Amino acid sequence: MSGFLLPVLLLLPLVASVPSPSRSPPKYCRRCCDHLEPPLGSSSRPVAYQAPEVRTFINMTILKGDKGDRGERGTPGKAGADGPPGSRGAMGTKGSKGQAGAPGDPCKTQHSAFSVGRRKALHSVDYYQAMLFDTVFVNLAGHFNMFKGKFYCYVPGVYFFNINIHTWNFKETYLHMMHNEQEQVILYTQPSDRSIMQSQSVMLNLELNDEVWVRLYKRERENAIYSDDVDIYITFNGYLVAPTS
Repeated sequence: MSGFLLPVLLLLPLVASVPSPSRSPPKYCRRCCDHLEPPLGSSSRPVAYQAPEVRTFINMTILKGDKGDRGERGTPGKAGADGPPGSRGAMGTKGSKGQAGAPGDPCKTQHSAFSVGRRKALHSVDYYQAMLFDTVFVNLAGHFNMFKGKFYCYVPGVYFFNINIHTWNFKETYLHMMHNEQEQVILYTQPSDRSIMQSQSVMLNLELNDEVWVRLYKRERENAIYSDDVDIYITFNGYLVAPTS
């Protein structure tokens, strides 16, 4: 009997140490260094794993809405100071002829006249060269343009024109009096050892915005007109004889 009890008594401790199958063993979070000795003063009891706290974050910059309506126009500010005047632009091209105006008052007399001169001598440098003037004697309503050396017709009718020049010794003088782009009369002198005064006149029937001017014609020889800074030897004149009815 004693022989039977001795093996049973030896197996009891093993049966008591087996965990109950109905209860799972506790789980602990272990680190790679848990096998080392715990530091002094710390508990050797393992720490249970705690899940990190999750917080929701919304990026408001990506939640862009639709473009709103345009606001009302604000009150205009005060005007700034005027800037400096710009430089003079290039001369424009000649415009087309305008329509004839309404008939004027038959009792009103219309006038148009000019008389200009030149104090400086002139030598042709181009095949054709317009003659410019630097002195004004008469220029009613500014019908003669001093910058271009041209008379512009603002009162249609019959006009009288006259050109006076002084020739240069041993040099040719060759001029055209022009109506728009067509030469009308010529003033010409051959080279000579004497300088003389020369004149040419013509009457022209002008329409609105027609031009009358004088140009030098160079040809093969030098073309020149004499003058000095004291006396005026060169004059160009014109006036209205009879307006168009």
